[in-house]
Amino acid sequence: MKLHARILTGLVAGIAVGAVAKLPGAEGFARLVLALEPIGTAFIKLVSMVVVPLVIASLFVGVTSLGDVGRLGRIGGKTLLYFAVTTVVAAAIGLIVALVLNVGSGVDAATRAGLTTSGPLAAAEGTGAVPTLVQTLLAMIPSNPFAAAAQGDLLPLIVAVCIFGAAATVVRGESIRTVTGFFQGINELAMVVIGWLMQLAPVGVLVLAAVMVARSGWSLLGSLLVYVLAVVIALLLHVVLVLLPMLRALARLGVGAFLRAVSDALLLAFSTASSNATLPVSMAAARTRLGISNEVTSFVLPLGSSMNKNGAAAYKAVTAVFIAQLAGVHLGPGALLTILLLSTVAAFAGTGVPGSSLVTTLIVLDGLGLGAAATAGIALVTGVDRPLDMCRTTVNTLGNLVGAAVVARSEGEALKPE
Repeated sequence: MKLHARILTGLVAGIAVGAVAKLPGAEGFARLVLALEPIGTAFIKLVSMVVVPLVIASLFVGVTSLGDVGRLGRIGGKTLLYFAVTTVVAAAIGLIVALVLNVGSGVDAATRAGLTTSGPLAAAEGTGAVPTLVQTLLAMIPSNPFAAAAQGDLLPLIVAVCIFGAAATVVRGESIRTVTGFFQGINELAMVVIGWLMQLAPVGVLVLAAVMVARSGWSLLGSLLVYVLAVVIALLLHVVLVLLPMLRALARLGVGAFLRAVSDALLLAFSTASSNATLPVSMAAARTRLGISNEVTSFVLPLGSSMNKNGAAAYKAVTAVFIAQLAGVHLGPGALLTILLLSTVAAFAGTGVPGSSLVTTLIVLDGLGLGAAATAGIALVTGVDRPLDMCRTTVNTLGNLVGAAVVARSEGEALKPE
């Protein structure tokens, strides 16, 4: 049985176990289920363990990989502009959809009280008020990146990594290649650890789901379904309102012809939930069926697979609103700006393998001041993450292919499916 099927099975089994624990006369069984909660807590802690190394390494490698942009001139500038605009817009769409559907606020008072007092979001009680806009901006200035890493304060840590990564792009010599190689190694190790943690996910999800239902009942599950719907709607809106219009207006390609030309890459992205695994197929489709030059293809698509994740940005914004409102956190202007900015940054920080976007969503939640409740909130959405991962990876891949077509057309290239 494939991993995503095992995780889904664990979710269904956990819901069933929790439902049995809610039956009249099953108080003893309910106590047994709740006694298993440390297993779920251990899984949450293991997920948290990989966040700081992953963020530092993936961001540093991503920023230093831009060192050749100056030599690439127009292509590099156009590519980065496309990445930035589409990712910010995707995060904004996710934020708007989440607020319109009011995700996370549909649980009843008793369920929310159970979550924030003795339940998995209990840590949210001690997080205090959500930072204001000014506090958010000041918090982005790193005074001690090592202390920020030790405390799990990801916002200033991200800024510090970006600054040092930018500095590495202007320094030449063997020492810089050594530093970059070190962080590339850390990034690869983090991917291995994430793969191991995903193998533990079925058990962790089963226990967390069982405890959640046994303690909170069905109201939370209904809210989780609304959350899933919100993510799918946000992804569809980004495709329909942003990517396809850009394809028509800027690349001047027909939607049907384009989708037929890249259909194998999109199907592979959906089935594997991995941008990295899809990259060779995407590059072949761009070169042979779209007629994009090797110069544009070999720059835009590899860089996009690690940096340009429109689907992930929309997903992170919806997830942040869902978990924050589930914990009863008020989202004012400062918090909304934090979600928008950090969803964009976190999308750049992720890597093209299944499960990494789930981990980097903690960047956004920590920026809201949720503290330990952030990882507990992530645990609540782990069970439904695989199908959402498949959807957002498909959008990520589509966004990269559209970007390659847009850049190629702007360079005067004659594309095949006119």
